[in-house]
Amino acid sequence: MILLKNCFSILAPEGKTLAGHDILIEGNRIARVARGIAARDSAEETEPGPGGKNRPGAGRATEVIDCSRFVVVPGFVNTHHHFYQTLTRCLPAVQNAKLFTWLKYLYEVWKFIDEEAVYYSSLAAMGELLKTGCTCALNHHYLYRKGVSADLVGVQLEAASALGIRFCPCRGSMSLSVKDGGLPPDSVVQDEGEILEDSARVIEKYHDSSELSMRRVFLAPCSPFSVSEGLMRETARLARLHGVRLHTHLAETADEDEYCLGRHGKRPLSLMTDLGFVGEDVSFAHGIFFTDEDLRILARTGTSIAHCPSSNMRLGSGIARVKEMLVLGVNVGLAVDGSASNDSGDFLGEMRAALLLQRVKYGADAITAKEVFRMASENGARLLGYGKVGAVKKGWAADLALFDVHRLEYAGALSDPVAALLFAGFDHGAACTVVDGRVVVRDGRLVGLDEDDIARRVNNLSRRLLTKT
Repeated sequence: MILLKNCFSILAPEGKTLAGHDILIEGNRIARVARGIAARDSAEETEPGPGGKNRPGAGRATEVIDCSRFVVVPGFVNTHHHFYQTLTRCLPAVQNAKLFTWLKYLYEVWKFIDEEAVYYSSLAAMGELLKTGCTCALNHHYLYRKGVSADLVGVQLEAASALGIRFCPCRGSMSLSVKDGGLPPDSVVQDEGEILEDSARVIEKYHDSSELSMRRVFLAPCSPFSVSEGLMRETARLARLHGVRLHTHLAETADEDEYCLGRHGKRPLSLMTDLGFVGEDVSFAHGIFFTDEDLRILARTGTSIAHCPSSNMRLGSGIARVKEMLVLGVNVGLAVDGSASNDSGDFLGEMRAALLLQRVKYGADAITAKEVFRMASENGARLLGYGKVGAVKKGWAADLALFDVHRLEYAGALSDPVAALLFAGFDHGAACTVVDGRVVVRDGRLVGLDEDDIARRVNNLSRRLLTKT
């Protein structure tokens, strides 16, 4: 058990804040949130149970963490990422490119990525997320080298297990190469039968549908410009047969609009609707170029959006209509997107970007800090299909992020210490991150892993990758 003692401020459900309260964690769930929870240091100690009888070991805390300097918030949920892109951050050749140009260049680099590269880039990407308060992440891995058989979902899960993060790997896919009218080269597309067969294998081997599962498999064709209509439809059928969720990129750029109109005679969301790729089990990354009618379709079908503000700005793609989506009841989560289009995995920084970007589009009262926190936690968990993740609440997952606000960069901002995490500060590192009842970041460092070694290996792999192009 873990007792978070005397928390300076807690972000509680419905945007409420609590001061001076404690949080008791038993196993992988929050057991109590209250003042004055007693710390126990012996399993033999007892307290009265039903009918006045003693319950052995009740209330025992194996670790007490002094939280008098900390704001405690629900662990953040990252709803869209591409871990392997950590190897190709801020490449000079595409620092100023828009999406299609950026992709065409990088495909020729990424085609050399192997299992070792996937493993260490995953460690780096997930480690960066954990260090900035993110406790649950989806990774959309769609890059599979033609003719190379590798269990890349298994590789990512191995990295996730080493770090202790709650993880949703996507078995992504690309089947439509340049010769077929798509965007990617032949070297990174697969046969559609092979994709569907491996998707079924991955679900059977790795998917865990339990309430607080540490691994949930998604099926995720890459995009309308890299996957055929048939594969998109069959993937949706396969996912629903096995009860797993669906994810893809959609409505990210004006170029995508033009591509879909030219190839399919309809805009992206109309295409997805015709293919059965909408619904409460579906999420789309980006969603910038939605029409008014598109927004109504999203609301009516319960389809979720993974909002990626920094990536959208970095590539000059545009500003998603998040305020309007929220008003209509569309579920919107947050995401850092790929590390080559952000080029960071700073989740708290992503939340600040979300807050400010909506205000650029809609005005100073467009969105509140509390709404952004809800998008980053409960909304994201809902997008991933979790019912008891994303809130500091009894019986819910013990996924928490602790931030020290008694530092110079937060001085003068403690009239609202939770909002201060977004409005003030510049070092977005969590002092402590707890996932599934385990401390995985302590004193701002990953527990049980050598961060310097991970960085060295990623830099070496990146150099090796770039010398092949």
